[in-house]
Amino acid sequence: MQVPQPFSQTVTLKDGRTITIETGVLAKQAGGAVLIRMGGTVLLATITTAPEGKEGADFLPLTVEYKEQFPAAGRFPGGFMKREMRPSDEEILVARLVDRILRPMFPSDYHAETQVIIQLLSYDNETMPDSLAGFAASAALAVSDIPFDGPISEVRVARIGGEFVINPTKSQLADADIDLMVGASADSIAMVEGEMKEVSEAEMVEAIKAAHEAIKDQVAAQKALAAMVEKSSPKRTYCHETNDEELRGKVKKETYDKTYAVAKMGLGKQERSEKFAEVLNEFVENNIPEDAEDRDAKVALAKLYYHDVEKEAVRNLILDEGIRLDGRKTNQIRPIWGMVNALPMPHGSSVFTRGETQALGTVTLGTSLDANEVDGVSFKYKESFYLHYNFPPYSTGETKPMRGVSRREIGHGNLAFRALKPVIPEDCPYTVRVVSNVLESNGSSSMATVCAGTLALMDAGIQIKKPVSGIAMGLITDTETGKYAILSDILGDEDHLGDMDFKVTGTEDGITACQMDIKIKGLSYEVLTKALAQAHEGRMHILGKILEVIPAPRETVKEHAPKIFTMDVPKDSIGGIIGTGGKVIQRIQAETGTTVTIEEKDGVGHVEILGTSPKGMEDAIAMIKMIAFDPEIGQEFDVTVMDVRDFGAIVELGPNRDAMLHISELDWKRVDNAEDYVHVGDKIRVRLIEIDKEKGRLKVSLRAMKEKPADWVDRPARPREDRPRRDYDRRDDRRRDDRRRDDRPRRDHDRRDDRRRDDRPARSDESNGNSENQE
Repeated sequence: MQVPQPFSQTVTLKDGRTITIETGVLAKQAGGAVLIRMGGTVLLATITTAPEGKEGADFLPLTVEYKEQFPAAGRFPGGFMKREMRPSDEEILVARLVDRILRPMFPSDYHAETQVIIQLLSYDNETMPDSLAGFAASAALAVSDIPFDGPISEVRVARIGGEFVINPTKSQLADADIDLMVGASADSIAMVEGEMKEVSEAEMVEAIKAAHEAIKDQVAAQKALAAMVEKSSPKRTYCHETNDEELRGKVKKETYDKTYAVAKMGLGKQERSEKFAEVLNEFVENNIPEDAEDRDAKVALAKLYYHDVEKEAVRNLILDEGIRLDGRKTNQIRPIWGMVNALPMPHGSSVFTRGETQALGTVTLGTSLDANEVDGVSFKYKESFYLHYNFPPYSTGETKPMRGVSRREIGHGNLAFRALKPVIPEDCPYTVRVVSNVLESNGSSSMATVCAGTLALMDAGIQIKKPVSGIAMGLITDTETGKYAILSDILGDEDHLGDMDFKVTGTEDGITACQMDIKIKGLSYEVLTKALAQAHEGRMHILGKILEVIPAPRETVKEHAPKIFTMDVPKDSIGGIIGTGGKVIQRIQAETGTTVTIEEKDGVGHVEILGTSPKGMEDAIAMIKMIAFDPEIGQEFDVTVMDVRDFGAIVELGPNRDAMLHISELDWKRVDNAEDYVHVGDKIRVRLIEIDKEKGRLKVSLRAMKEKPADWVDRPARPREDRPRRDYDRRDDRRRDDRRRDDRPRRDHDRRDDRRRDDRPARSDESNGNSENQE
């Protein structure tokens, strides 16, 4: 049987590299399946949807899964099971990117359960698969019969050496000062996310425009591919909603004015929700009888229609009067307060509160052993700075089961991490972990996390380059009139009822990170530019509030926080510092109360010593230096007496480093017995007086630590040739093996019992020192 030939299309980038999409060969039972290739990287994207809408659903039950398989890179998975398990954080982040560009493109009344699965099948270690995932998913939708207002696509754009590069390689990306993922249709922008090194708003817009031009070619390729596939047109028909237009009109007529009045009251979150609920309940009581046969269905529809009324009232209030739900103007920021040193024992802590959103930030300092190691297929790195975001249910006054970290928590934490990462000093000796616990949430908790993280880092004494603030921007539009309003520091309801959630973070000198989600079909560059300008004003206001709390990082870490010392040692001393089975390094840590790490880096041994006790750190440094470097004559040491002998004592300067303390160096007067001065286990301070480099021997002196007697006369050492020779004449100068056997002294065997051992009488218990009771 012949291998079927795929339908395919190719897109050529400006630098000559190509992206190929093909369908018709693999995964043909899926609703749509596309294989995408770029270089040696290959992904398979599939989409499948249920034939009918999910009963009771009034939303799109869409799930997006992105999975990297280790065979793609010719590797085995780690761990005991040796197979791919739950999704990594990096896989979840890619899935969220794809979800955010696809979701707005489905019809609002389409409620069938839908699943997108993207698998990495081949990876060449340079072409980054996350740049291709959105393109592949949209193409799979394009060749299916699933209703979708696309195509749409997604690319990575990076600025490298002043030039914009589309889908840069992993090596190229290391030199970028702008790294953005952009999703768009042929006409307008739909999603933006990325990190930057303090760039201006204008530079960011230019990067988005460069990405959009590349996306237009990818959208055209998808349309051409879909035209080759018979089932892609027309799209399936569906009916996932049963509506009662009479009830819809009645709900709007009787509740709109009341809802508009509640929206204009400027109430808090809880009070406002209660008031809106009262309006709805009053309508239900007056219009849907308790004994009505279809009461439950009508109540459900009334709730759905009232949501539309609430949305319309809030949006009209903003567009017509410029008044928001809490009474603010469109560009006004909620009241802000903050504090540092909020908790006694964390190495840094803070509270940041903006309106009804509050985040508690903490910082923990550690060594390279505490770094976050990520070992995936296309994601493999080691982070010495990382951030975790927690969103407990009580922060919104709800009760929910807490079953691990949610995808939302991973996504929000990643945004805050990218916002703060550019200001962490490259030479920071610590591994730094920031944790944000959202204690209260009514909009933009991720931006509160950025602000709380900045405060906590400065409280911990981390010398960040500049403080960072963040703000969430919203958008309300009227497509019929063309009116729109850009909102600063949006509430949770404004996020829910609005058309955009655009988060921007940065320093006074530029943007460090951004994330934009669009709920309408596209965003014009005019609105985007105005939103960025208004966001800059808001960021500067929030930054001023942060600096009122703490104007600069603390000069040093806190007293109870660990101090860190780093040093480089010769490469050949690494083994001696670690010791057999790690015995030496473990001993150093146990005796000094420190944490010591050592690794080879750039041809030398890089040592980190972490501890809270200055004395312990000094001791650890001295012990490591004693192993790694030759000591200098005149240096003083605190040593331990390991052995006492007739000629003096053996003392330990450090692990695996002994020295001789001769009896003549115990005191300025004559010493006949070394034990009159030192005993095993004594801790004494000595001075190094001699180094025999050929034999590796060290000689120390105790008397050098004492004051020399006034009548002491130094005797110069006599040259070796002037010293009297020992009398060796008594010894036979012939070698032992050269002497005749008869000349050798014989042992006196006459005293030994010449009987065989077994014939000798057994020794009694008394002679063995045993009593009758001993066994």
